[in-house]
Amino acid sequence: MPPSIFRPDLFRGQNVLITGGGTGIGLAVAKRFAEHGAGVAVLSRKRDHVEPAAGELAKMGARSHWVVADVRDIEAVRGAVAEVEERLGPIDVLVNGASGNFLVPVEAMSANAWAAVRGIVLDGTFHMSKVVGERMLDRKRGVIVNLLATYAWGAAPFTAHNGAAKAGVLSLTRSLAMEWASRGVRVVGVTPGFVDTPQSRQNLWPDPESQKKILESIPLSRFMREEEAADAVLFVASPAAAYMTGDVLTMDGGQWLHHGIHTG
Repeated sequence: MPPSIFRPDLFRGQNVLITGGGTGIGLAVAKRFAEHGAGVAVLSRKRDHVEPAAGELAKMGARSHWVVADVRDIEAVRGAVAEVEERLGPIDVLVNGASGNFLVPVEAMSANAWAAVRGIVLDGTFHMSKVVGERMLDRKRGVIVNLLATYAWGAAPFTAHNGAAKAGVLSLTRSLAMEWASRGVRVVGVTPGFVDTPQSRQNLWPDPESQKKILESIPLSRFMREEEAADAVLFVASPAAAYMTGDVLTMDGGQWLHHGIHTG
């Protein structure tokens, strides 16, 4: 990744847990935190995603750990969080990045597809936030960063399952921020625009025509880079954003202007 704009020791002595941290945006976020001194744990349902990711982090000199768990299962989450804190120490920053998404019209969407995406995105964010948040509240410190989507504020044609789940995460972000602000825990969101990852190319713009339509809706006329999304997460988790809670940092290349929906 390109050099970071943040000071190298920004997160030294802190520990970060990232769900969906083995691939795409999650892996970019993990690497950025590792560059800045944090101990980093990555969580996924798939060992073949997180084990190599933790290996990459270790090669960077980071204290790292990988753990396999399904965020839809709160007991699995409890076990995973306990394991991370046993290996690395208290979790200072939680990044809820686990997601699922694919293009499908509602009339063709199965109930299982709806439940699977909702379970990963909304239920998973709740489970992770509750389990890690309880520990943060005991210590009276911590930051939870939820990754959102621009359509959480409006319509999500052909991704209604993910859009509805992300809208729920937006509400949860604000509700937790209100409940926990006076107890030392900040809860914030980051809304990347369309980020150019292998997963996005496969699931969201699998052909030149769909890619063209998306780019035409973005005033900056390009997709977001993974490291740009990672830098946004680092910023909201850093002391520079210490007075920010319940808010969402939106970086979508100006796409909200095209849709007329203010997402900030």
